[in-house]
Amino acid sequence: MERTAVNPVTWSLDLGFNQGELVSGQSRTLYCSGQTAMSAEGKPEHEGDLAAQLALSLDNLEAVLAEAGMGLANLVRLNVYTTDVDLLFAHYGGLAARLGKAGAKPATTMLGVTRLAIPGQMVELEGTAVD
Repeated sequence: MERTAVNPVTWSLDLGFNQGELVSGQSRTLYCSGQTAMSAEGKPEHEGDLAAQLALSLDNLEAVLAEAGMGLANLVRLNVYTTDVDLLFAHYGGLAARLGKAGAKPATTMLGVTRLAIPGQMVELEGTAVD
């Protein structure tokens, strides 16, 4: 697989993401459902704590990737849904740091939403990965 960053402008690199990712020759593509701060038993965790929810959501996304033999470095697309954009920005450094440590700069979109499917959840991560 070959990945080429597509950045007609470069400001996004300082924020930890590429404007686009051109992927050619990939052998597998994994489309991940949105991951939230749910326990392995399917119980919502960390109500009211966006930072903890973000960390667990990312842990859960990594678990899906790992089950497919992939990791964060395989992410080419990351959608971030949140019920509080301003609060997410205050904690976004944790997500950016984990992605950066893995060498991942997926094309990213952040969307503010009224609510998520599970009451009390404040953030959801949806990804696409290739290898």
